[in-house]
Amino acid sequence: MKSAYIHIPFCHHICHYCDFNKVFMKGQPVDEYLDALAKEMELTVKDDQDVLDTIFVGGGTPTALDERQLEKLVQSIQEKLNFNQNTEYTFEANPGDLSKEKLTILKSAGVNRLSFGVQTFNDELLEKIGRSHRAKDVYESIENAKAAGFENISIDLIYSLPGQTKEDFIQSIQIALSLGLVHYSGYSLIIEPKTVFYNLMQKGKLPIPGEDAEAEMYEILMDQMEKHGLHQYEISNFAVPGYESRHNLTYWDNEEYYGFGAGAHGYVNGMRQSNYGPLKKYMEPINRGELPIMDEHKVTLEERMEEEMFLGLRKSKGVSIRHFEEKFGRDPMRIFRGQIEDWTAKGLLKTADDRIFLTRQGRMLGNEVFQSFIGVSNH
Repeated sequence: MKSAYIHIPFCHHICHYCDFNKVFMKGQPVDEYLDALAKEMELTVKDDQDVLDTIFVGGGTPTALDERQLEKLVQSIQEKLNFNQNTEYTFEANPGDLSKEKLTILKSAGVNRLSFGVQTFNDELLEKIGRSHRAKDVYESIENAKAAGFENISIDLIYSLPGQTKEDFIQSIQIALSLGLVHYSGYSLIIEPKTVFYNLMQKGKLPIPGEDAEAEMYEILMDQMEKHGLHQYEISNFAVPGYESRHNLTYWDNEEYYGFGAGAHGYVNGMRQSNYGPLKKYMEPINRGELPIMDEHKVTLEERMEEEMFLGLRKSKGVSIRHFEEKFGRDPMRIFRGQIEDWTAKGLLKTADDRIFLTRQGRMLGNEVFQSFIGVSNH
């Protein structure tokens, strides 16, 4: 096992588009949760563990914890997991949530990468999407993070937001790039059920830009990033070479990883697992000394091969034919011949040397391509 994801489900504020497992922090059993999390890590890894290559603490909002709670969290990670200074150790953060004290706690615990959920630099839009920070908080947080010695910093942007114009998005990208960071992610807004935005959309009260504008914004994102020397290594992710997110590459390389925390997903010993989401349901089994796994699925060879394709094709370099053959003893060009020929003819896929990868046009329509690989290999 090379990677671990740790979920902190607490937020001071719930965003209008978020459907992750999260709860409003006030009055929640935060300390009991952190104790349970430490125990889950202990029960899972026991002593048979290699040095982890990546640790990613996400949420919710991990930085919504106060200084004492944060100290408690990083301490239990230090005690229960095996990592060293070469491990990529990321914390997700909210601009405005990271006091200098918290930055010091993270830095001295060995955290070496921060990922800020910025979404946009337009204050009116931030208000509209239910974010609690403003653009000035981003500048301040990044300045403080750099001052605390963090250089591996990433920010997320979202496009196709309600009422967002192309000009507005260009401006956000330019401000983001002016910060001179080593990693950027850009996602189009997805309206998920059970969110504020979903309910507004059902009532016809959500003015989203529409598919053409969304495609245009994505093109702009790719162009601007490339112009500034950031390499697009995955559909939504751009980095200065050498600063790609090693943790996310674990997912796209279809490798196994631990998932700790309420509602977290893991992939362990060929099993995809998911934990109970509600805090009480998550903590109860742990307090009995059992793992909080809600369901488990043994991934078949067919599924693993399909996943290798649709996850691997998210990466710009695509899927290595040789690596696929080493991993599964089968030739992807034969198993998925129909799909590969079909999408190649449509100009969305390309095969060169050892690799099968999306063309630029293919990146625009990635989801259609990915879906075509599901449920194929057992026929």
